[in-house]
Amino acid sequence: MFCNTLEGFWACFRGDSLNKATRGKRRQWAPRQGQSGCMRAFYSDQFVLPLPQGHRFPMGKYRVLRDRLALEIPAIQTHVAQPASDGELALVHAPHYIQAVEQGTLGDKAQREIGFPWSPEMVARSRRSTGATIMAARAALFGREGIAANLAGGTHHAYADKGSGFCVFNDAAVATRLMQSEWSRQRRHPLKVAIIDLDVHQGNGTAHIFGQDDSVFTLSIHGARNFPFAKETSDLDVELPDGCDDSTYLQALEQALETLENRFEPGLVVYLAGADPHEGDRLGRLKLSFDGLEARDKRVFDWAFQKGIPVAFAMAGGYGENIADTVQVQVNTYRVAYAYWLRWQNRTL
Repeated sequence: MFCNTLEGFWACFRGDSLNKATRGKRRQWAPRQGQSGCMRAFYSDQFVLPLPQGHRFPMGKYRVLRDRLALEIPAIQTHVAQPASDGELALVHAPHYIQAVEQGTLGDKAQREIGFPWSPEMVARSRRSTGATIMAARAALFGREGIAANLAGGTHHAYADKGSGFCVFNDAAVATRLMQSEWSRQRRHPLKVAIIDLDVHQGNGTAHIFGQDDSVFTLSIHGARNFPFAKETSDLDVELPDGCDDSTYLQALEQALETLENRFEPGLVVYLAGADPHEGDRLGRLKLSFDGLEARDKRVFDWAFQKGIPVAFAMAGGYGENIADTVQVQVNTYRVAYAYWLRWQNRTL
C-alpha cells in the first residue's frame, strides 16, 4: 500500500503501514536500569571553524539548534562529545589520511575537495563530530536507550582515504564499525547495521566504504541531479527528480523501507536526517515542506520502533536560504525522536 498524498500518508502511518512494519520479528527490550529520564544528544559546536568571509557553509546552525532544544525540548539532555581516537578512526580511514588531516599535510587539491581550509579547529571538530555519533550509537544500542543523537554529523561524503563535500571523517561508518566490534566481544552473532541516509545528496563515501560488506546495508534517497555528480552504488539507491514533492518522496521512502525490510534484518539503524530536501534549501533542488519532512522522520522512527531496532541519528546537510528554516526542520526531527524515545522507555520484556 502506498501513500499518494500527504493526507494518505498519515492514514498509512496510523494504520496499514504499521501492520506491514510489524511483519518482521519484534525484538524483546528492557529499558536500562537507572536511566536519567532524558533523551541524550551529543554536540561539538564549541569548535567553530575559522572560515573565510562569504563561505557557504552555515557553521552557526549547530549552536542555534542546541539553544533551541534547550529552550523548547529541555528533556533532551545535551553532552559534549568526546573525540574519536586514531584507533577508532582507523576502523574505516587509512592511517596516512588520518595523519595528514591531523598534521595539516593534505595536498591543496585534497583540502579543496573537503571544502574547508585546514585549521586545528577543523581537526578537533571532525574528531568530536565522529565521536558524537559513536556516543549516540553506544547509548542507543548498549545503553538500551533506543534513540540517541548527534547534533551534527552525517559526514557521508568522506571516503576511507579522502574527504569531500564538507566531510573529513565518515562518522556513520566509524560508529558502525566500532559498534560491530564492541558487539562481537559479547555476542557470537554479528551486528548488522542499516544506514538510512535521507540527506538530499547521495552518501557516496559511505556506499564505497561498505560496498563489499554484507553486514551493512546502505540506503540512500537523494536528488538524481545533485552532488555528487559521479555516484557510487549503495545497497539501495533511490534517485529523485528536481522539484520532488512530499507525496512523491513519501511514496519512495515507503517502497525503500519495504525493500530494506525484505532484504536485511538490522540490529542497529544509523539515520541521517538531512534538512536539505526542504523546499527552502539553496542546495537541495527538492520541494519538501516542513510537514513532509516531519512525516519522513515519523516513518523512519516508527519503522525502527515497531521492529525493536535502536536508532542513532545525525543531522547531515542543511543549507537553507534562511538558516532558521534549516534549524526548524532539525527541531521538528528532534520532537519526533523524543516522542519515540518516550515510547522506547515503555518497552518491556
